[in-house]
Amino acid sequence: MITSTMRALTFKGPTTDTSQTDVAVMARPAPGPGEVLIRVTHAGINFKDVMMRRGDPAYSSVWPVIPGLEVAGVIEQVGDRVDNLEIGIRVVALTNTGGLAEYVVADEALTVGIPDGVASEVAAVVPGVWATAWLLLNEAARVRDGDTILVHSASGAVGTAIAALAGAIPRTTLVGVVGAASRLEDAKAAGYQHAFVRDDHLVDGVLTKLGGTGVDIVLDPQGTAWLDADLHMLAPHGRVVLFGNASGTPLDSIATAQLSASNAAVGGFSIAALSAAAPKLVQRAMKAVLRRIADGSLTPESTSTAGLDQAAALQQQLANGGAKTKHVIEITPELR
Repeated sequence: MITSTMRALTFKGPTTDTSQTDVAVMARPAPGPGEVLIRVTHAGINFKDVMMRRGDPAYSSVWPVIPGLEVAGVIEQVGDRVDNLEIGIRVVALTNTGGLAEYVVADEALTVGIPDGVASEVAAVVPGVWATAWLLLNEAARVRDGDTILVHSASGAVGTAIAALAGAIPRTTLVGVVGAASRLEDAKAAGYQHAFVRDDHLVDGVLTKLGGTGVDIVLDPQGTAWLDADLHMLAPHGRVVLFGNASGTPLDSIATAQLSASNAAVGGFSIAALSAAAPKLVQRAMKAVLRRIADGSLTPESTSTAGLDQAAALQQQLANGGAKTKHVIEITPELR
């Protein structure tokens, strides 16, 4: 029986620590037209939670707020004009916010059924992390056979997913960039042939290793903090895709003269913005990844932890740069 209240993780105000994070009891939401109510069994912990908690522009402007980018769960209720989903089926959904709660409302267009044989805790990492990686490679960067791809935050959840997906593209070379020397082996274990620390020697190190040819694609979640270095590492007609602003520093403007001089293209990517403008693209990405998990060609790794009360510490671990694995919170029991 569905109760009228739920427990949810909340950020009460902007901060860099857990002092404004709490688990609160509040009214359970109801689905509107084209929406479904999901009883959340599992929800992913993501760096977007950290940026929202910091109060970064475009991530949160209203407090309190419930974080939570991606969920897996069971549909409990459907709104009007929902045609392809029904009560009782297991699903994943891109929620953008609100997922770290016992119940969440999601758009039908951003909700996908979980194939038989795929565990919900595994599927929970698909809507945010793995769909982002798939869209970066296939839509934003449009990777071609033989491309050399440099990825910042290579040992993180999205960086690891990019390596797994790019490994299926013929003759690609993967260059990983990490924030500390202690993460170099993690990047190599994820599938990066070359790994470098993000420091003042990055450009020279990459160009020397690649024989001065540069890279075809840079995927950078650090905002514009390293854009100048990215452009110096590009081969002619290379392209940089900026996604997110993990560095937390104000975004700089981009001079078109600099792009012309570098014969470079710079683009942006936001899965939240894409989910609003073109939800079917996000849904297609989720389905593509889930199919590969179901057939065994992809095996996302994560660590499942029970209880919303554990989420704040895991978010702080991400903020401190100490997370060694993708974390999923088990929120409600998965009835079998």
